[in-house]
Amino acid sequence: MAALTPISRKPLSFVLPILAAAGALVGLFFGTANGSGLIGIVAGAVLVAGLGYAYVEVLKNEKTALWISLAVMVVLGIYLAGIPGIVLGLFFGWFFWWFTHWLFEGRYRARLLPYLTPGQVLWHYSFRVICGLIFFFLVSPLVPVIWLSFNAQDFFTFTPEMLRFDPAGYSLKHYQDFFTNGEWQRSFKNSLIIAPIATVISVSLGTLAAIGLSQSHVPFRRAIMAILISPMIVPLIISATGMFFFYSKIGNFMEGTMGLDKNLVGYFKVVLAHAVLGIPFVIITVTATLVGFDRSLTRAAANMGANPVTTFFKVQMPLILPGVISGGLFAFITSFDEVVVVLFVGSAGQKTLPWQMFTGLREQISPTILAVATILVVISIALLTTVELLRRRSERLRGMSPA
Repeated sequence: MAALTPISRKPLSFVLPILAAAGALVGLFFGTANGSGLIGIVAGAVLVAGLGYAYVEVLKNEKTALWISLAVMVVLGIYLAGIPGIVLGLFFGWFFWWFTHWLFEGRYRARLLPYLTPGQVLWHYSFRVICGLIFFFLVSPLVPVIWLSFNAQDFFTFTPEMLRFDPAGYSLKHYQDFFTNGEWQRSFKNSLIIAPIATVISVSLGTLAAIGLSQSHVPFRRAIMAILISPMIVPLIISATGMFFFYSKIGNFMEGTMGLDKNLVGYFKVVLAHAVLGIPFVIITVTATLVGFDRSLTRAAANMGANPVTTFFKVQMPLILPGVISGGLFAFITSFDEVVVVLFVGSAGQKTLPWQMFTGLREQISPTILAVATILVVISIALLTTVELLRRRSERLRGMSPA
């Protein structure tokens, strides 16, 4: 493995304190899990700093250091966590080996501008560490949920077989229950009916509102914008209460005067309520996309004889389409995951998937809820990944990033 020249190497007085701090951070978690966070901090700092010193001053060979690091960490992982500790030992063994040489050989500056000061380099990596810790803080609660969804038993706790990674402790029975149980499938179908229709309404009205508010001659633009995005700001329980009184009168009129079916009216009310919740997301994303839109393109189309509708669909829409789709995805996620409003506005015939999960938590606690939550997490990740890809495409189309 190629290394940089000795000139770029850093003194141990720089490397060892950073290694000790990293080891103390990891030791804090393991020590807390085993009864003493303070002992974990001290042991982690001493162990990692000692290994780092041995890598660069005693062994002086990266490949040999790697194998020794893996062996030490695997043995320590087995001692602290049993068989699952092997995976953790392999990961931390590789990480601290890589981290030591990354610091000692000065490789952390390889992709940075050469004129950056030490303080700027420190902030560059500190910012990334802070973002990583925030990401871990947000994502870590999902790990037990996903893990427990594969429990072979009907419990919300980890069984000894699961902790030993025994195949007998894992099963797909809760996912099978979701796809075969009539109640779950009925609520899932309701969500698949309500969310797309509400998304279409949100995208249509939200896009038109964003385009109108982007015009400089529209009076009271800021006040109108504040009103349109207020469903994002007002507490959901208050919005749900207001929607209950508003849509109940509309429902009575549609059932009593127009003679429409009660179940159909229920779907109508829930769709409109979810559309109201989704419109602010569409307005914000489309408005952000319109910031970089070149108005001269629409004027050129008008000079060539195109009417406003043709100009919108042929010139403006292709350029703002990534923002429109992004807003639509956010509106879909909002409708698909929403439970408070549908409890107030809907009825048993419009029971959505989140409503069924909420009912299951109150009446019959079943690990099937965890399987459904895992499916929703996967769907959300897929949709948010799509949003990020569309955002990057939008930046390329507007010349804000290289192709």
